[in-house]
Amino acid sequence: MREKGPAQQALEAPRAAGLAGVVFALLLAAAIVLVRLGIPGGADAVTARGFTDSAQRDALRAALALVPFAGIFFLWFIGAVRAHVGDAEDRFLGTVFLGSGLVFTAMMFGAAAAAGAVLAVAHPAGTSPAPATWDFGRHFAYTLMTGYAMRMAAVFVTSLSVIGHRLGVLPRPLTVLGALTALVLLLLSSNVPWAELVFPAWSLLIGVYILVAARRARPRPATAR
Repeated sequence: MREKGPAQQALEAPRAAGLAGVVFALLLAAAIVLVRLGIPGGADAVTARGFTDSAQRDALRAALALVPFAGIFFLWFIGAVRAHVGDAEDRFLGTVFLGSGLVFTAMMFGAAAAAGAVLAVAHPAGTSPAPATWDFGRHFAYTLMTGYAMRMAAVFVTSLSVIGHRLGVLPRPLTVLGALTALVLLLLSSNVPWAELVFPAWSLLIGVYILVAARRARPRPATAR
């Protein structure tokens, strides 16, 4: 097998990071939408009348099936980005970047487990679960995701934006967008419904940009004269 040259090896990490970022963004966005639809809000959220609908339970089951894969691709995204940065990585920012990403993943899995507990208390006959059990599980799941996981996502976005800006691998509009995304996640995610979707939207933009940039930087094979 022919060994890959330095230029080709250097391009593998950006392509992997871009692909992982895109897949993670799509999976997380789908999971968030399905959870929002599967666990109703408003008055029905307290009494759990809406959760007796089989379509809502199926939506939540689908969301819970997507979350582990979203976490896998997110970890792949972190690893590919760090591999691409290499020795140029600032230790402080690198630690914040890695730590916030790992904590976000743990919080996302915890929120999924809490949502799974909400699903488990629904009776097979279609009757509503006990209001206290339902309300605790619903609030626990949403608090983990919107109150804690999205704050860690804000730290992750900020650290990656600063790293990208310092190394010159992210354009200024994307770094500014990262700052705005972090502010939304810090200030609005726990109070404004659906605000958490800005994180997968930002991840999708970053992933697409990395893929496009890696494609443009791909060395062209020399043509024989």
